[in-house]
Amino acid sequence: MPRNIKSSFYILLLLAPVISFLGCKQQPTPSAANYIDFVDPLIGSGGHGHVFVGASVPHGMVQVGPNNLSKGWDWCSGYHDSDSTIIGFAQTHLSGTGIADLGDLLFMPTGNFKAPKENDTARSANSYVSTFNKKNQKVSPSYYSVKLNRYNINVELTATERCSFQKYSYPKDSASNVVINLAESVQSLMARKGTTASSLTILNDTTIAGFRSSDEWAKDHKVYFVSVFSKPIVKQRLLKGKTLDAGKTANSAEGVVSLLSFENDGKPLMVKTGISYTSQEAAALNLKSEIGNWDFEAVKAEATNRWNASLASFNFKSKDSLTKVKFYTALYHTQISPSLFSDADGKYRGADGKIYTSNTNTYSVFSLWDTYRAVHPLYTLTDTAVASYANTLLQINSQQKRMPVWHLAGNETDCMVGVHSIPVVIDAYLKGFNIDKEKLWNAVKDFDKYDQNGLKAIRERGYIPADEEVWSVAKGLEYAIDYNAISKLAKHLGYQAEAEKYAKLAKSYQQYFDKQTGFMRGKLANGKWRSNFNPYHSIHLEDDYVEGNAWQYTWLVPQDVEGLINLFGGKAPFTKKLDSLFTVSSALNEGASIDITGMIGQFAHGNEPSHHISYLYPFVGQQWKTAEKVRQVCNQFYKATPNGLIGNEDCGQMSAWYIFSALGFYPVNPVNGVFVFGSPLADEVEINLNNGKKFKITAPYNSNQNKFIQSVKLNGKAYTKTFITYQQIMDGGELEYIMGSKPNYNYGKEKADWPVSNP
Repeated sequence: MPRNIKSSFYILLLLAPVISFLGCKQQPTPSAANYIDFVDPLIGSGGHGHVFVGASVPHGMVQVGPNNLSKGWDWCSGYHDSDSTIIGFAQTHLSGTGIADLGDLLFMPTGNFKAPKENDTARSANSYVSTFNKKNQKVSPSYYSVKLNRYNINVELTATERCSFQKYSYPKDSASNVVINLAESVQSLMARKGTTASSLTILNDTTIAGFRSSDEWAKDHKVYFVSVFSKPIVKQRLLKGKTLDAGKTANSAEGVVSLLSFENDGKPLMVKTGISYTSQEAAALNLKSEIGNWDFEAVKAEATNRWNASLASFNFKSKDSLTKVKFYTALYHTQISPSLFSDADGKYRGADGKIYTSNTNTYSVFSLWDTYRAVHPLYTLTDTAVASYANTLLQINSQQKRMPVWHLAGNETDCMVGVHSIPVVIDAYLKGFNIDKEKLWNAVKDFDKYDQNGLKAIRERGYIPADEEVWSVAKGLEYAIDYNAISKLAKHLGYQAEAEKYAKLAKSYQQYFDKQTGFMRGKLANGKWRSNFNPYHSIHLEDDYVEGNAWQYTWLVPQDVEGLINLFGGKAPFTKKLDSLFTVSSALNEGASIDITGMIGQFAHGNEPSHHISYLYPFVGQQWKTAEKVRQVCNQFYKATPNGLIGNEDCGQMSAWYIFSALGFYPVNPVNGVFVFGSPLADEVEINLNNGKKFKITAPYNSNQNKFIQSVKLNGKAYTKTFITYQQIMDGGELEYIMGSKPNYNYGKEKADWPVSNP
């Protein structure tokens, strides 16, 4: 049999039970609490939040939701609160990113519309786009519904891990059509190449299959799908593409667009779609494995229960109902990615394009420049898949021969700076997760021999020359964090020489500090500072800093805060400079990065390099200032509205900062297992740890007025430190903050010399 016929036959065999209306009713797993009711997925859907809006399950492969007609930076997730148009419901989406991709495999139910002529060069979506009213939209993590104004069609969506389930209710006298659009994606009308190949095959009167390949952010992205409809297809009209196999298959390098028609018998039309990154057969297997019937409500209920179980890792209590909504919405946002990447049988596409099989789940969407700071440390407390995330990163290393930077759909995007898969995996290993130490060491031991993105210059000169490499300061500071992590690992494994070598490299951040100005700044190849220095100045993609300026990057030494204090000449000048960060002018020059947002002075909470800065005061014995700043950020930059996030949500990092701050502590150094105290928002919270134990936090008298920690108790005993360790939390127990309306200037002062960075 020819390959395509053989494949189609195999897919139909797999789907035989799925196509049938018979089969056992899927019973939802019972859930004790509806934490999902406290989640508002529309928070961050406006402004520059870029969050996903639609239906999914925690860390699922599928995020099914609407795509707007508009394209642009604020539509990176496909949806923006300012928009009221829909061109279809895509099976995959990113959430919170600053670059667009995915948002592909669009299904759009329609009535009658004037279809463009076959292979018209105009954008097909222009002919069938519909508006919608926000009042007719229902959104939760597990369910999305909307009424399409143009056709008066009600659309409902839910999902499993690798499948979407869509339900379309047409008006009585309406035509019953569905547009399958393999040309569009979130990125397709922007700067990248877009669709490079696509295919759509009608396997029988209820089943279609196909794929879409694209060159967008992920340069070699291919996703396969198989869809089964609840009614027979009575007619097909090709809007874009060329037909083969007597009209059963359509191909197009620019993206197939097809109009399928069904009988309108007064009953809803339902469609189940399985996707895969390896093959159509795998997509069929995923569909068979996860949705074996036509009970939409049961699948929706199971998705709801999956979210409730995942959100139950925290039982968060607050007198302020909006604080609780913001907390659980933040927690939801940390659980969209990393996204499942392997099929039901364990197959996945490797970073080298080959198909592999793993006996554990593998994942994609690793926004590591963002998430190494707080998201992954958060996972080490409550997520049971930490080892799988880490082992996925090590698998990527073995396939692409270097540790990943920003991985998406089997592709290395090399986005941003640093190689922060290194601290993520090392932190997980040092905290005791099941990671092969030899594989880990072999993956990171030769990091000093990397040549790309300025690393060769560090090896040869000790720093990255600003006149030879863009973003030199940002790169150098971020690499120092990676070097520090490797040094810790080498020391733990007993490799003393390697530990000393990487410890020395970790001090390379000192090369960028100008004691005369008190800033980190660009150093030229001749050893002189770049001239005409202005610490407020930033030109996006062109200068020494990534999405920031000298004011923000000077503090990016979370792995050695004591060393940074010494560079300033001690605690007093360090504190004076840190105070000024929050009080100087917030003005920015024309051409500065749009990511520099959430300003308090030149502190910019809207972007990740600033996230640890408000937690630096305990290092100089002034914990009360951290409490003050953290409360200001929480109240000013986190709102329970569509515009409620001050910058890109960034795959959970903006949310993880809020979660930790609501608990009253934050991981300044993401690789030392130390959490520095701030100002808790919770009245009480119980953390269900991933080792089966519980850790309870209470804050009597907590309020916006009583924001200052007066004293702390751990397991009923006085506790004078201004930080708590990972192991203390994982041992279980209770942490009690005694709060007050005025600073306790003595709290933490006598212990200010403790080596918090490296306990």
